[in-house]
Amino acid sequence: MPQQQALPLTYLEAGEANGGTPMLVLHGLFGSARNWQTLARRFGEQHRVYALDLRNHGGAPWAESMSYPDMAADVLRFLDDRGFARATVVGHSMGGKAAMALALAHPDRVERLVVADIAPVAYTHTHAPYVAAMKAAKLEGVTRRPEVEAQLADAVPEAPLRSFLMQNLVLENGVFSWRINLDSIAANMEGLIGFPDFAGARYDGPTLFIGGGTSDYIRPENHDAIRHYFPKAEIRMIEGVGHWLHAERPAEFAALVEGFL
Repeated sequence: MPQQQALPLTYLEAGEANGGTPMLVLHGLFGSARNWQTLARRFGEQHRVYALDLRNHGGAPWAESMSYPDMAADVLRFLDDRGFARATVVGHSMGGKAAMALALAHPDRVERLVVADIAPVAYTHTHAPYVAAMKAAKLEGVTRRPEVEAQLADAVPEAPLRSFLMQNLVLENGVFSWRINLDSIAANMEGLIGFPDFAGARYDGPTLFIGGGTSDYIRPENHDAIRHYFPKAEIRMIEGVGHWLHAERPAEFAALVEGFL
């Protein structure tokens, strides 16, 4: 698929007064910069932090194409537009794959890389049922958020996950709508759960992978793929925590990141 034009991303900023290499934070699928607001403020005590909305999420522009090279190009444009030569990049899940794609395609622009609970591999678990449930939800004439959430209950029985998805429901002029591009996400799901073939590429900079002990996204059998692309990778696990490790154990997650930086 040809790479589309890089998009201008929306963002939240913290630690504006701090100089040095900026830190970029990239959220996961169905997320947004707002999910990282608290951690961005913490990281902002030492760093200049930009939590970005990736394409088709949050306040960022929508596009039909949603490959990891596309997302990496958007992040590269963010750096170029602000005159940043390099950045430390922190990414979770989908954002972690976008961060890896940036580091592999443009290693000179990434000073340090932190990847949260994802590996540079293709996965079999798809989020298509969640997208289908959100697309099928009747929004017209609905006046209360719980009415929409109730429509997701069968497809998304886990209340915390349902609440996370519901963060994408916005009310404007008395009408509810989803602020993520569900059509594009559905059309690109195979690519999102996959990972491009960066033949011969590798990132030799300092790299930290942080996995959740009860999550199945970073398994021992993924370590070879990680070290193939990222020879200097350090792999740390937070025991007793799942895929949303930064939300479940923010202090422990932040301490690992800060220790690495």
